Amino acid sequence: MAHVVQPLDAPSGYKDSQHRLDRQRQLEHLSKSTTLYVGNLSFYTTEEQIYELFSRCTNPEEGGGIKRIIMGLDRNTKTPCGFCFVEYYTHAEALACMRYVSGTKLDERIVRCDLDLGYADGRQFGRGKSGGQVRDEHRQDYDAGRGGWGAQTQAEKRREREELYADVGPGTVPAVGGGDWKSADAANTSTKRARSPGDEDDEDGRANPRFRGDRDEED
Repeated sequence: MAHVVQPLDAPSGYKDSQHRLDRQRQLEHLSKSTTLYVGNLSFYTTEEQIYELFSRCTNPEEGGGIKRIIMGLDRNTKTPCGFCFVEYYTHAEALACMRYVSGTKLDERIVRCDLDLGYADGRQFGRGKSGGQVRDEHRQDYDAGRGGWGAQTQAEKRREREELYADVGPGTVPAVGGGDWKSADAANTSTKRARSPGDEDDEDGRANPRFRGDRDEED
């Protein structure tokens, strides 16, 4: 049955287009890799949460553990966009986390793990046209954990709103109610409350703040 059941620690068939390696050399690198790619994260998942989950299969007493975590960022806003890289000290730890952590829930989302050829500067940014991940470009469902609608759907909704309000120019006067409320308000502001006997003065001649209706904003 070994040829039927897919091993949990086997790398996927994904090949990074920016790595100039053939499939055979890629597999050789993955057989020694200490880096995991983690996907399907919520935009609100923190680095501390990732560390807590992915350190459960490490062996710090044997010199292992998590070396570093690189959060995936939107290229334009520099905010998390749903993926990260987790680097370990040993290949065995990366395989163990791939076997036991991938497919579990983090922030109510099933995270996906895959062995990676290794982090390089610049890979922390999304490659989608809008700055995020490519998978969020064409997504047509609403996902609150990943920024709501997909980028293309958001752009379409934005265009619809612009077309809907295209005839509202800068000279358009919005409808208001209330009759002559402005004139009545103006008349009220010109009327000053008469000084009452309770409005005592301090020794320096200023009105006692205990009898003022407004709050002092500064000392």
